[in-house]
Amino acid sequence: MTGLVYKSTGSWYTVKTLNGKTYQCRIKGKFRLKGIKSTNPIAVGDVVDFELETDNNTETGVINNIQERKNYVVRKSVNLSKQTHIIASNVDQVFLLITIDNPPTFTTFIDRFLVSAEAYSIKTVLLFNKSDTYDDETLLEVKYLAAMYRDIGYECIGISAKTKKNIDKVKQLMVGKISMFAGHSGVGKSTLVNAIEPGLDLKTKEISTQHMQGQHTTTFAEMFDLSFDAKIIDTPGIKGFGVVDMDKEEVGGYFPEFFKLKQDCKFHNCLHLHEPKCAVKDALENDEISYSRYKSYLQILEGEEEHYRKDVYDNE
Repeated sequence: MTGLVYKSTGSWYTVKTLNGKTYQCRIKGKFRLKGIKSTNPIAVGDVVDFELETDNNTETGVINNIQERKNYVVRKSVNLSKQTHIIASNVDQVFLLITIDNPPTFTTFIDRFLVSAEAYSIKTVLLFNKSDTYDDETLLEVKYLAAMYRDIGYECIGISAKTKKNIDKVKQLMVGKISMFAGHSGVGKSTLVNAIEPGLDLKTKEISTQHMQGQHTTTFAEMFDLSFDAKIIDTPGIKGFGVVDMDKEEVGGYFPEFFKLKQDCKFHNCLHLHEPKCAVKDALENDEISYSRYKSYLQILEGEEEHYRKDVYDNE
């Protein structure tokens, strides 16, 4: 039998077949050892083949194959014994929720996420949430960031999950697609999903006032069927986002504004560091590309871990 993985708890997987029937499935021990370097060999969004078995009068499944993935969203795992953690697979687009100060989302995080999405050709839409709480200073920062990312080519939408501002615009983008919602804990993913599909009634929690950080409300990634021909994958809040499996020569190609300029660099393998006649460095000096983007590029290139909640504008 073949089905789509809707939920993964690490040991059991909720799999739905084409006829809409749901089975709880597991994997055989040896299946874990097939050279898969991630902490989770099976992710939400995977299309899997499985065999039925009956245990204590309960019909369950044993997964014996993962069909080829068209893409996946991956990050470095907090488990140092493994290299990666696959957040979700076979997604059509990702909505990255961003809040300015409640909790703060900094451009280092945004850029690392976008680089990984570019690497797997996944469309990303930036949602600047909690617009109902913006003061004048916050609004200016949102406008600045949105203009910067729009110039690069990313769609940016200001929304409020609480007042439902621009929720219809988000829903229109979701029709007929599998969409993933991602972002730090506390940025309002579950509130947004509830605004889009109130019947789901996902749990939400308030921001921790002591640290201005969100509290995890989603423990495992999970897919939901919506009432308007769309599927969403709700994910746990992501604290940091490490870029994996990327050679230095590749990184610039996943910054679209760098990639456009690369043909004008003197050297075809230019890393945009200290090389003469570098079009990217020239554009940086002429304020044609963003300093924060270039700083993110350098951090990824140098293999630095993301400094979670470190203000990228400290040195400007």
